[in-house]
Amino acid sequence: MTIRRLVGPRVLLWAAMTAYATGFAALSVLRHRAFQTGRFDLGNMVQAVWSSAHGHPLTVTALRGDEISRLAAHFDPILVAFTPLWLAWPSPDVLLVAQAIAVALGAVPVYRLARKHLASERAGLGFSLAYLLYPPTQWLTLNEFHPVALACPLLLFAIWYLDEGRLLPFAVCAVLAATTKEEIAFVVAGLGIWYALARGRRLEGAAIAAGGIAVALIAIEVVIPHFNRAGGSSFFSRYSEVGGSPGGILKTVLTHPWKIVTTGLTGRGLGYLVQLAAPLGLLALGAPLLLIAALPELAINLLSAAPAQTSIRFHYTAGLIPVLVAGSVLGAARLNRPRAATAVLALAIVSNYFLGAIPLWRYFPGAEHAQAASARVTQHDRLAAEALRLIPPNAVVSATNSLGAHLSARRRILSFPFVQDATWVAADETSPGYADRLAPLPTALQLSWLRRNPEWRLVFERDGILIFQRRS
Repeated sequence: MTIRRLVGPRVLLWAAMTAYATGFAALSVLRHRAFQTGRFDLGNMVQAVWSSAHGHPLTVTALRGDEISRLAAHFDPILVAFTPLWLAWPSPDVLLVAQAIAVALGAVPVYRLARKHLASERAGLGFSLAYLLYPPTQWLTLNEFHPVALACPLLLFAIWYLDEGRLLPFAVCAVLAATTKEEIAFVVAGLGIWYALARGRRLEGAAIAAGGIAVALIAIEVVIPHFNRAGGSSFFSRYSEVGGSPGGILKTVLTHPWKIVTTGLTGRGLGYLVQLAAPLGLLALGAPLLLIAALPELAINLLSAAPAQTSIRFHYTAGLIPVLVAGSVLGAARLNRPRAATAVLALAIVSNYFLGAIPLWRYFPGAEHAQAASARVTQHDRLAAEALRLIPPNAVVSATNSLGAHLSARRRILSFPFVQDATWVAADETSPGYADRLAPLPTALQLSWLRRNPEWRLVFERDGILIFQRRS
C-alpha cells in the first residue's frame, strides 16, 4: 500500500505531463499547418534561430526590411540555445514541440512544492494537474512560439530550489529565465525579496533582488538600445499615457500616482485579474510576499495600451503563471488545507471549460470555442502549402503575415506589401496584411501594381493565394 501511495501519484503526474506535451505539441503543429501562425511572431523566432545556425547570431529582418539583431526588440538570447535542435530538425515544428514539452515540465516543481508544504502526494498531484489545466498555461503553450514561455517552467523550478535553499540550481534557473525576455529578471528580483522576508535569508535575498534588478535594467537600458538604431525599445510607445519610458513612468508614479491606478485598473484590467486569480481559487492571496514577484509583470501588462497584454490568450502571462501557481500552493499551506488541491483542481476544470484552449470543448454548449477550428487544415491551407513550395529556399521573399511564418527560415524575408529587393512575393488575399499600416501602399493596391508590372510574373493563383516571381 505504501508503494502504491508513493508511486501512484507520480505515475499519474508523468502520464498527465506526457499527455499534455503530446496533445499541445500536436495542436501547435496543426495550427501552424492551418496557417494560424504568422511572420510575427513565430516567423521572427524561426529566422533568429535559422540565422544563428548559419553563422549570423539572432539576425532577423525587421518589419520595414532592415537587417537587425533580435536583441533590438527583446532581450531573449536564449534563442541561440535552439541552434542544435534546429540543425537536427530544421523546421518551425521543433520550436513548437519544444515549447509544449518545456511548459509541461513545469508541473514537476509544482508537484514537489505542494507535496512538501501540504505533506500529501495527492495534494502535489492535484496542484500539478491544476497547473496543466490552468487556462493561462494552455494559452501560453498555444500562442505560437515565444522564448518567454520558457520562463514559466524555469521560474517554477527557481521557486522550488529557492524554497529548498538550494541557491546554485536556483541561480542557474534564474539566469536562464532572465535570458527569455528583458522584464523576467524583475520577477527574479521579486523572488529575492520573498526569500529575504519570508525565509529570513536577508543577505542572500538582497543579493538576488539586486542582481535581478541590475540584469533587467542592463537589458532594457543598455542591450536593447545598443542594438536598436532608434536608441530604445519601440514598445515604450504602448505606455505613452503613463510616461512612455521607464523614467517617465517612474515620474508619473511619483507625481501623478492616481493616473497609474486609473490606467491600470480599467474594466479590461480588472477582468484580466479575475481570469488570472479565480481559476486558482484566490489562494495566492494567502502568500502576499511571493506575490511581490508578480507586481512588475502585472504593472507592465496593466499599464500597456496593447489589448493583448491584458488577455490570458497571449504570452504576456509567462512571468505571472509561476508566481500565481506557487503562491496558491503556499496559500493553501498557510490555511492548512491539503484538500484545497481538490478544490483548485475542480476550479481549474470549470474555468478551462469557459476560458481554456482545448478544442474538444466546442462540442459542449456554453464552452470556450476560440480554438474550435484553428487546428483544422482546410483545402485553402493545402493550396497555400503547395504554392509556397515553388519558392526557392535561399530566395529573398516578401510575404503576407500568415504565409511568412512558413518562409522565414532564410537570410532575408520581407513583410508584404514591402517588396524592395525581393525576387519572390507570396500573398494571401483572404488574410489581412500585417504591415499595411506602415507600407506606402496597402496589400490590395500593391498586388494590383504587381499584376500590371512587366517585371513580375504571376506563377500561381488559386483561392486567393498569389505567387509572383521577378523576371529579372
